[in-house]
Amino acid sequence: MENGRIALVSGGNRGIGLEICRQLAERGYTVVLGSRDEGKGRAAAEELEGNVIPHQLDVADAESVDRIAAFLEEEFGRLDVLVNNAGIANDEGQRGVDADLNRVREALEANVLGAWRLSEVVIPLMQRGGYGRIVNVSSGVGALEDMGGGSPGYRVSKTALNALTRILSSELRGSGILVNSICPGWVATDMGSPGAPRPVEDGADALVWAATLPNNGPTGGFFRDRRPIAW
Repeated sequence: MENGRIALVSGGNRGIGLEICRQLAERGYTVVLGSRDEGKGRAAAEELEGNVIPHQLDVADAESVDRIAAFLEEEFGRLDVLVNNAGIANDEGQRGVDADLNRVREALEANVLGAWRLSEVVIPLMQRGGYGRIVNVSSGVGALEDMGGGSPGYRVSKTALNALTRILSSELRGSGILVNSICPGWVATDMGSPGAPRPVEDGADALVWAATLPNNGPTGGFFRDRRPIAW
């Protein structure tokens, strides 16, 4: 049963992104499944029940982002939910003291600027209806409270994504658009590793919760398992 809401999930063709698409579609959302590889996106969408529309989306490519924004404008005239799920972890084993800064730059481009770029083009579509939910898929390793060493590019990119959450939530307060960071935990996906302790359904739960918050729900928060965690 359709509920009339439109959601865009970046990196929706596998892992947590695919599970978010599944759960939102089950709740009656029309889901635009963004995938860097168009063929993989189509194949993923065919696995899901409900109204799931695959669309090519590379968040690191401004032209690709502009194309999906034009599609949303033409097809729906608005957007209700954005889940910034696309991201990379490309520096396992790296250290801050001698990091490959090209890898750091790649992580920042995908994990921070990609989410920022996509948010900028869809916020006007949300403002039009006075309703929006922006969900940034973050990680506890980006928390400054207990910041440690290793994976410096990934860590810094998630810290910066959390800062973006705070900036957007502050600027959009009172507009009907809620913006939150969610740590899904260590989830058994290609990116998280198959040996991770959390099934993908559990990892997606808080993300779907944040995507479907009521109008009096939180904004500018950092959550895991639907509970606030330290920045």
